[in-house]
Amino acid sequence: MVESRYKEGKQKAKKELLKATAVSLTSDMWTSIHMDAYLAITCHFIDGDDKLSTVLLSVGKFPERHTAANIAAKKTAVMEEWGILGKVRCLVSDGAANMLACGTILQLRHSICIAHALNLVVKKAIDQTPGLEEIRGKARKIVAYFRTSTVARERLLSIQQQMGIPPHKLVQEVETRWNSTYDMMSRLYEQREPVGAAVVSLCTAALTSAEYQSLAERLGALSPLKEATVELSAEKTVSGSKIIPLVRMLRHAITSKHREVKGEMAKQLCNNLTRLMTERLSHYETASQHSLASLLDPRFKAMGFCNSGNSQNAVRRLTAECSSLLRDSTPPDPAAQEPAESSGTGLWDLLDQHVSETRRVKSATANANVEVQRFLSELNIPRSEDPLQFWAQHKHVYPHLYVLARNILCTPASSVPCERVFSKAGEVVSKKRNRLSPGTVEQILFLNKNDI
Repeated sequence: MVESRYKEGKQKAKKELLKATAVSLTSDMWTSIHMDAYLAITCHFIDGDDKLSTVLLSVGKFPERHTAANIAAKKTAVMEEWGILGKVRCLVSDGAANMLACGTILQLRHSICIAHALNLVVKKAIDQTPGLEEIRGKARKIVAYFRTSTVARERLLSIQQQMGIPPHKLVQEVETRWNSTYDMMSRLYEQREPVGAAVVSLCTAALTSAEYQSLAERLGALSPLKEATVELSAEKTVSGSKIIPLVRMLRHAITSKHREVKGEMAKQLCNNLTRLMTERLSHYETASQHSLASLLDPRFKAMGFCNSGNSQNAVRRLTAECSSLLRDSTPPDPAAQEPAESSGTGLWDLLDQHVSETRRVKSATANANVEVQRFLSELNIPRSEDPLQFWAQHKHVYPHLYVLARNILCTPASSVPCERVFSKAGEVVSKKRNRLSPGTVEQILFLNKNDI
């Protein structure tokens, strides 16, 4: 039954993808409990109803060495199988060297997952803040104590009930999970009173009131990054266009937090976050994919850019893209095709052809400029509205920008879709299901993740 449903669902998904004019891919690698490597590839596109769609293309076993050439060969085979080889607009993955080189081999525009980038900014900022790593280490020990000792766990639950505090469990930090450091610290601070009482009765080490105060200020500085990561990890809504405006909002929020906090440790953390964001996230504003996506999102347009020069460059790039689309789609001018007066020797043919081409290029550029400027001069729509619905309603008003929006806004901000596939894969390939073949694993995950 699984194999039959898989074949049926795959054929249905292929028909949908054949209708798409442009797609974007996300990819990542995972190792199962049996040390089998898997490569996952998800595809994102805007369907005929102007809605964002996602299809899991492949979760294939990858026994070869994880070189860029091998990964590129596998991705090429998957793209050929699904008939999207010439439609891929962008490839989103982590910033590993083999993934970057793979994009170069495939000659695809590559985007580094923003969730990975934000996670690295946070971890680097914490490591560079003196004293903060010590508090983090103590917090991990306290959480580990309550999660491994049944006596401590029961004591904490009893005190939570006596104090009337929600009996939430403590959260342990996991290196490979985004925001897990923030989640651990946040839950520990929320449960500081019952944890403190339980620790005293169990005669073990605890955080001091000064350390809790420092922890509160640090959580305040990190909360905008937590919120941004969650929003940029969305899969069913347009997220790629949010990167540039959200980076700007993050800088503003952390600068405001820096003025509010009093502790030197929290101030140093804010300084480190601001500096690292400038170093590691500024390139998104100049990247073609993200700058065009922000401009084409009617919620943001040019308002999200930190640098006015970058926004002007993006407008010029958008106008050039629109002009190119106009030249390719505009039928030849009949007047320009009329034969000019000639002496019969073809003496003027070269000049006549040059004049005709110049008229067509200038006409396309002028029309593109009018369409782009008219769109940018409109009022931005509320941030709560769906940009794809805006383009569905205005596709006859801005016909060429509508085509570009469909091609560009399908790119997600992160490779979270693949991470979610592997979260499910970890539940499927378990100790109790250790005889599943890679082919069966792929079929189960395909049916689970695809809305077929």
